[in-house]
Amino acid sequence: MYKCIRTEGRARRGEITTPHGTIQTPAFMNVATCGAIKGAVSALDLKELRCQVQLCNTYHLHLRPGNETVKRLGGLHRFTRWDAPILTDSGGFQVFSLAKLRNIKEEGVYFASHIDGHRIFMGPEESMQIQSDLGSTIAMAFDECIENPAEYGYTRQSCDRTYRWLCRCQKKMQELNAREGTINPRQMLFGINQGATYDDLRVEHMQKIRELDLDGYAIGGLAVGETAEEMYHIIDVVQEHMPADKPRYLMGVGTPVNILEAVYRGIDLFDCVMPTRNARHANVFTWSGRRNMMNEKYKLDEEPIDTECDCPVCRNFTRAYIRHLFKSGEMLAMRLCVMHNIYFYNTLLMKIREALEQASFESFYQKYRSVLDKRI
Repeated sequence: MYKCIRTEGRARRGEITTPHGTIQTPAFMNVATCGAIKGAVSALDLKELRCQVQLCNTYHLHLRPGNETVKRLGGLHRFTRWDAPILTDSGGFQVFSLAKLRNIKEEGVYFASHIDGHRIFMGPEESMQIQSDLGSTIAMAFDECIENPAEYGYTRQSCDRTYRWLCRCQKKMQELNAREGTINPRQMLFGINQGATYDDLRVEHMQKIRELDLDGYAIGGLAVGETAEEMYHIIDVVQEHMPADKPRYLMGVGTPVNILEAVYRGIDLFDCVMPTRNARHANVFTWSGRRNMMNEKYKLDEEPIDTECDCPVCRNFTRAYIRHLFKSGEMLAMRLCVMHNIYFYNTLLMKIREALEQASFESFYQKYRSVLDKRI
């Protein structure tokens, strides 16, 4: 259940009540694709890093260790030792981005595993079954993710198919939640808006899926090659047709500035691999911009990554030491930078929430929109 606490312009400060706790929004969901944050960060670390939600992936967990295995082990919360909300992506994006050979039919998608090539079928019912076995807090509907740019006629057909798949997802989830032995009988379902960069298709699809009265709604199919301005335009077009009493989730986005701009346009939830992926390559985010920890200028630098940050890494380690770890090939370098970036993203969203509470978001937005993506 979503509760809007206050607004400033289109930006929203709210809460999402779930079976596994309340999410304070706007919020960043930290990507633990296979049940762990890449970079040797465990669920036990996440609480100290201000995480609220862990995001795991249906496709990857279906392949390894298998959703039946996770169910036998008590579901994702027990398996990973994360006791707060977990969102599972439906697997749709991975099917379309990782599978080299795939055949899309009305019943679902036939494709080859990216691990060993064995043939797999996944449709709406299969995705819902897997996510039910995983026992996540929020399950995402199975949708078709198309390439960008996409031909108009095919995009329309794809939107229609995604809508039919969504109806099947909703029916299957209702059935699974009513079954005896279901790990999370109160599992929530979010639908996904598609339509590439076509305004009319985006609006038409959003108007159709909102009639299903789902637990939340996501904007999918962005951050796949279009410009930032195109993405912001689609958010502007779609958000006014999204239910005001439901959470709004922008999938796979993005940079700190992308998030700031999307909050400004009324979005509540975000996820992205960027903070962890960049960190593993020595690129960190700070309140002054982006920093490359491999730079020679940090060889004797005894300052923390960010002098304005109070994360566990910045409280204890220097730029010189972290640079040395990267140069030496030590795994600790990745772990420390991943921890810092996760903390930075979650703190950014926390500060956004505080600004909204204090009716000062406009000044916060204007101050940081030109700073956060700057290369130091």
